[in-house]
Amino acid sequence: MKKSILAILISLVHIIPLYILVGVALKRPDDLSSRWKLPDYLYLDNFNVAIEQGNILKGLGDSSIITFISIVLITIIGAMAAYPLARNATKTNRRVKSFVMGIMMVPPLSIVVPLYSMMADLQATSTYWGIIVILVTFQLPMSVFLYYNFIRSIPKDLDEAASIDGCGPLRTFFKIILPQLTPVTASVVILTGVSCWNDYQFSLYMLQSSNIKTVTQTIASFFSQNSSNMNAAAATALLGILPILIAFIFLQKYFIKGMIDSAIK
Repeated sequence: MKKSILAILISLVHIIPLYILVGVALKRPDDLSSRWKLPDYLYLDNFNVAIEQGNILKGLGDSSIITFISIVLITIIGAMAAYPLARNATKTNRRVKSFVMGIMMVPPLSIVVPLYSMMADLQATSTYWGIIVILVTFQLPMSVFLYYNFIRSIPKDLDEAASIDGCGPLRTFFKIILPQLTPVTASVVILTGVSCWNDYQFSLYMLQSSNIKTVTQTIASFFSQNSSNMNAAAATALLGILPILIAFIFLQKYFIKGMIDSAIK
């Protein structure tokens, strides 16, 4: 009974903000009724404002490019880095693993000033590759951690059998290990993909040109020091969460399995 109540409370924490978001997105700007009350009419002009003034379609496109490339690099590099760490339990590898895990404890905003200075020197600000490098760097530790725990559950006998058949380490990884990483890869894709898609702290500082505009920047554009458009921002946010929500629906089976296997195996 207590677990059910706790589950309901946790669900409400997530559902209530979404409920309010939908209500605000469907209300007229001059409707000052309670945020908790859904409108008794259908008002879709907020979505037109999100598309025409906010240019949410460009935001979706730019965020999709950045997130897709980042996910590909995070999964490939993370899996390849975790494989030797999981298979060779040397003192050096244990130190490398501890260092990688330690990076997860560093607050990103604590190094944003030197990071921006370095990226500016490299002329990487307001570029796709600059923001991608930053996102990949900060998401890789989680990727390595999940892949490391999962690969340890795969019997080493498979590696030895592949070695007897003449496979080198790279061929063994791509032919034997990688096909078995589908569940944990889904977990990595969702967890890191959501972080990349929702990133605002790095986009705010590194993408100062209007040539590249992410979903989070598009939502923030409706708020300024002198004015704000809460209804259009809510409509933009609803459009912004659709791609990542659809991706989760298709990958949730693998996501749950991958999280359980990475945690207990």
